[in-house]
Amino acid sequence: MSWQVQQTRRFARVYKKLTQISLIADTDAAVEAVAENPDVGERKKGDLDQLWVYKFRSQGQLYLLGYTREEAVRLIYLEALGPHENFYRDLKR
Repeated sequence: MSWQVQQTRRFARVYKKLTQISLIADTDAAVEAVAENPDVGERKKGDLDQLWVYKFRSQGQLYLLGYTREEAVRLIYLEALGPHENFYRDLKR
């Protein structure tokens, strides 16, 4: 049984700016994988201990999909999307 997925404003802004068809398709596949099994990502520690990150490749580059989850209502919030460079620094802001 898959979880319900909602986007945050930060994620929606980044997703809207995607122009490459293959990157959009890979992102959609990553969101589907997370919706089916939220444990597929890796839980972070320290300042970002509520964040889970799912890593996927698109066009030879590593992308990260950051999300949080609400266990009680089976809800996933898509927090951020982007290449590894400065991903965590931008999330801490």
